[in-house]
Amino acid sequence: MQRFITLTAQRRMIKVGILGAAGYTGGELIRLLINHPDAEIIFANSESNAGNKVHDVHEGLYGDTQLEFTGEMPFDDVDVVFFCFGHGKSEAFLKEHTIPGHVKIIDMAQDFRIASPTHDFVYGLPEIHREQIKKCQHLANPGCFATCIQLGLLPLAKAGLLYNDITVSAITGSTGAGQKPGATTHFSWRTNNFSTYKLFTHQHLHEICQTLNELKPAHSPHVIDTLNEGFQAEGITVDFIPYRGDFARGIFCTEVVRLDEQPSENELVARYKDFYNDAAFTHYSDKSLDLKQVVGTNKALVHIDVFGRKIVITSIIDNLLKGAVGQAVQNMNLMFGATEQAGLRLKASAF
Repeated sequence: MQRFITLTAQRRMIKVGILGAAGYTGGELIRLLINHPDAEIIFANSESNAGNKVHDVHEGLYGDTQLEFTGEMPFDDVDVVFFCFGHGKSEAFLKEHTIPGHVKIIDMAQDFRIASPTHDFVYGLPEIHREQIKKCQHLANPGCFATCIQLGLLPLAKAGLLYNDITVSAITGSTGAGQKPGATTHFSWRTNNFSTYKLFTHQHLHEICQTLNELKPAHSPHVIDTLNEGFQAEGITVDFIPYRGDFARGIFCTEVVRLDEQPSENELVARYKDFYNDAAFTHYSDKSLDLKQVVGTNKALVHIDVFGRKIVITSIIDNLLKGAVGQAVQNMNLMFGATEQAGLRLKASAF
């Protein structure tokens, strides 16, 4: 008999454990879950902060919770555990610890995003994997850049319209680099500054190409890949240039796709609107986008412009929410039969 009965059948709180709870993603996750109508945080693990109040580290939560960090990990008491680790640490943790079989796992790192016979993690992009997410026990939450870029390209991939190289430029806020200060994240370097990094080699390219190839029509001969690490040069490449911005949160992405014939803009817009018609948080906008529309929310907005045979897609998200823990909570809701929007009805500032 299943330990967890879906919320639609019988009201029951989702009991949650959080590992790596002292970082940016841990703090944002706690902020969402203490206001979630169907979730209860059982433990927030941080060995270095054990015994301290959560609001002493995540000061924006002062007055909202008296939860304390713990060095313990009582997995038998929870239904789901969130891994808010840095990349590479989730796989290492699972090799060293045993999590009971009934406990679902939602991993924020990139460790299990690429499909492999060595693990059973489902890639959690709700816009295309909703049914798999509902049934899965272990979920790999998509990367922030990967989420924003994929949401801009998925309707074209499904229509079989990706058959030339794809050019992507995207700028992210400083929170995308995590809470630990670094040479390119502290204020005096970041403010009034702008720079590129990981040109054509960003780690999110792997999951992006995996999804685009999965979604393209079966008859399409085109392989979408990257040129780094020995990938075949004859495939369609995603040429990605990431930028560091001098703001804290959000991702603004532009993608250029070239078609063999001039497309009908009205038909393309109709494709996008139809593709995202049932999406809980992703919307097509008829107007040009600006980042403030999504910062502080779990929304993703997409817009296209057509210039001859070229399509320019703009997509925007909050990197900590739709690009991380907001999407993770959205996935948790699906995994436990809760309302998909539960705990995520967040509003952007009007200014």
